[in-house]
Amino acid sequence: RKPFLQGLNLEAAGVAVEGSRIPVDADQRTNVAGIYAVGDVTDRINLTPVAVDEGRAFADTVFGNKPRQVNHELVATAVFSQPELAGVGLTEEVAVERHGADGIQVHRARFRPMSQALPARDPKVLLKLIVERASGKVLGAHMVGEHAAEIIQMAAIAIGMGATKADFDRTMALHPSVAEEFVTMPN
Repeated sequence: RKPFLQGLNLEAAGVAVEGSRIPVDADQRTNVAGIYAVGDVTDRINLTPVAVDEGRAFADTVFGNKPRQVNHELVATAVFSQPELAGVGLTEEVAVERHGADGIQVHRARFRPMSQALPARDPKVLLKLIVERASGKVLGAHMVGEHAAEIIQMAAIAIGMGATKADFDRTMALHPSVAEEFVTMPN
């Protein structure tokens, strides 16, 4: 998906355009007072749920007297392929850029799910947790495997609430499940 600005006559209104996007601040304001932009035209994260939340945040802020900003770093994304790929939060590369290689811990698991032990299938699962070393805060969770989107959506809630690796470790594992690996990964 790409922003579609044709026919908006933004130049006449004085709205800045960078390439094919409308730059906005955290409150969706453009460079022109009273003109806002949300969704794909901002070219931040071109996903329907992001556009909907940006629109709601705009309405809450401007019309509802409840200022709210969208956290674009906590957008769960997925590729619905076989196997599924999904992630939320910082990638390992971005975490290293922000915190340094010594400032993060990366916990990985690669396994064959127990639920697939008897069927004639051999799917593999890859999991990764990105953790800030100093605080233990989980910065990102990523997965390749069946039901990755469903599992990562739930991880997004925990990460959005500021969960730490210790919080994950304290969680009782649901066995046998793929998701249990997120709470049984060694430190």
